[in-house]
Amino acid sequence: MSERTAMRLLFLGAGAIGTYVGGSLAAAGHHVTYSEQPEAAAVIAEQGLRLTRDGRTTSVRDFAIFGSAAEALAAGPHDACVFALKSFDTEPALDGLVATGAELPPVLSLQNGVDNEPAIAARLGADRVITGTVTTAVGKPGIGQVVEEKRRGIGIALDHPLGERLVAALNDAGLNGVGYPHAGPMKWSKLLTNLTGNATSAILDEPVSALFADRRLYEVELAVLRECLAVMEALGHKPVDLPGTPVRALALAATRLPRFIAQPALTRALGGGRGDKMPSFHIDLHSGRGRTEVRYLNGAVVRHGEQHGVPTPVNRVLTETLEALSAGTLSLETFRHSPEALLALL
Repeated sequence: MSERTAMRLLFLGAGAIGTYVGGSLAAAGHHVTYSEQPEAAAVIAEQGLRLTRDGRTTSVRDFAIFGSAAEALAAGPHDACVFALKSFDTEPALDGLVATGAELPPVLSLQNGVDNEPAIAARLGADRVITGTVTTAVGKPGIGQVVEEKRRGIGIALDHPLGERLVAALNDAGLNGVGYPHAGPMKWSKLLTNLTGNATSAILDEPVSALFADRRLYEVELAVLRECLAVMEALGHKPVDLPGTPVRALALAATRLPRFIAQPALTRALGGGRGDKMPSFHIDLHSGRGRTEVRYLNGAVVRHGEQHGVPTPVNRVLTETLEALSAGTLSLETFRHSPEALLALL
């Protein structure tokens, strides 16, 4: 790859997605810089990154890593800064970048949720944000280590001048980059997939396969999806298929197919497809982190529904219940393996 075609990318944080995407790009010859907490940065600088893809582990050392955003920005210039953060970390990350006083590159958001890009645009300007979404499943066994669990791909909205270059760079690295003409349908379609089984699994401490196998809980999951689809319709967004993810079929199953056809199909696709892995809300809640992204996912459906006159009662109950469980104002034991307790609220 020539210097003219290689991209210079700054990754804010070396979590699972940041390590996976940045490490893959670095291995493909792109210029990758990380900003990470000093302790983790020291470990990664010493041991490098370890990427396991297609059953083969690769050690990656051709990257730079710094213990502060100011140092990482000073090592630029960078074509883009990549946010692969939890949604609740977006505002603190922006505060840290702005506080450096440095000239900031455009920000590529690979985050879940639909409100990160507007938050970035509000701080940096609409022309300084690039919309992306990741559908590949990645595990993080340790600092600087990632395992590609199921490769699907990465979507990039092409409404920014860097969109095409980013898609090409992702494909250089074998990450299945796919361009989308509009950001809204892409991000809301990803939100639809993030909602399935997520909050209910965390609240009830049950795997997703069990939710879709229970007729009562299956109806709850359908209501979550239908509310989201109604909000999308009010916004003028139609579901689009994402890399390796047939979102339009999910929407069809949720809204039009009879239960005797849709329920077994969704159980296989959404429950069995995860294997033994629990969804993100469950991992965050039951690891004692004290917060989840529910207000940015189910809560986003509620907020946008309110703005457009679309009722979203099921997403509201799930958001409020999971927030209370995370804050410790509700006991986990109240709902653990007890669908009746949740159904009583609904």
